[in-house]
Amino acid sequence: MQCLAMSGINDTLTENASGEYLFSNATYKLLAVTIGTIGVLGLGNNVLVLVLYYKFKRLRTPTNLFLLNISISDLLVSVFGVTFTFVSCIKGRWIWDTATCLWDGFSNSLFGIVSIMTLTVLAYERYIRVVHAKVIDFSWSWRAITYIWLYSLAWTGAPLIGWNKYTLEKHRLGCSVDWESKDANDASFIFFFFLGCFFVPVGVMAYCYGHILYTIRMLRCIQDLQTVQIVKILRYEKKVAKMFFLMISAFLICWTPYSVVSLLIAYGYKDIVTPMAAVIPSFFAKSSTAYNPVIYIFMSRKFRRCLMKLFCARMVKIQRSIKEGPDTMEEKPVRPIVMSQKLGDRPKKKVTFSSSSIVFIIASEETTQLDASSKSSTVGINVIQVRPL
Repeated sequence: MQCLAMSGINDTLTENASGEYLFSNATYKLLAVTIGTIGVLGLGNNVLVLVLYYKFKRLRTPTNLFLLNISISDLLVSVFGVTFTFVSCIKGRWIWDTATCLWDGFSNSLFGIVSIMTLTVLAYERYIRVVHAKVIDFSWSWRAITYIWLYSLAWTGAPLIGWNKYTLEKHRLGCSVDWESKDANDASFIFFFFLGCFFVPVGVMAYCYGHILYTIRMLRCIQDLQTVQIVKILRYEKKVAKMFFLMISAFLICWTPYSVVSLLIAYGYKDIVTPMAAVIPSFFAKSSTAYNPVIYIFMSRKFRRCLMKLFCARMVKIQRSIKEGPDTMEEKPVRPIVMSQKLGDRPKKKVTFSSSSIVFIIASEETTQLDASSKSSTVGINVIQVRPL
């Protein structure tokens, strides 16, 4: 069965290599610019999230671990899911071999399922936190992430062992599951694939957020809970829930057109799906990799503050080095200033300056030596050290 799948892929690739171009030269260039921009934005934005998570300990929470998982998955899509399609757009056709087609279809499906399942777990985490007042820890997060990747690998590995197969899509610029196959084995995979990787996760997210909104509304109506602390907690939980809900909405907006087109092809309506109608939802789905980091920064105060610190810290260092100059960075020698004394005047004072502090040495006896070593003397000497703010 696997040999038949491989031969089917080879026939499709041969047909694509010898066939006519599906789009004009200008359209291919426009598609290359579009997918290239998506890849660059997705790469840069998700790398930025990883750097913020690494540098700032305040972001290392069990919940943010799921955001990190989504960023890693989006980053891998930006690297592996965009590169082959970008080169194919430049060349005007799919130029890669069978193994590359298998990898392209496998990797895009894997990372897409990881993202939607992580968003589902995030919705469930908000649900148990708000509705049931349970807080997760890092061990819970790591177990959930492990299950997410195993679940995704199970679905995307099935076509590699004969339950459906990976082949070129209708626009001939990337590979995915064989939506057009009428074989009962392939059709059963498509049915359960959509059920387990799209409809069930969406249903779980809808259920969780419905209960979250209902619980928050009910708690606001209870007068006994209207304390300052409870109101702040509810406000924070509602804001976090809004951020995750916006992430889920953006993901579904990006992936729903692609799912609809795939279902139309799978269930006998492939004639109404043109190559242009197939490529636009495909690119739109991949654009979701660039949205999530923007949502983090605009919706999360912690991410915004950490981002400002990350960008401003280097600028402050450069400004200080310019103002102080290279010589002022080193420790300057102590330069004493001895105040004159006459009979009957106040006690003798000695002021020493260094780059880190100012030391006042007040001697009560006229015979006391006022040198730099007098700071360690304890006879008749008061030492006051003032450090600048």
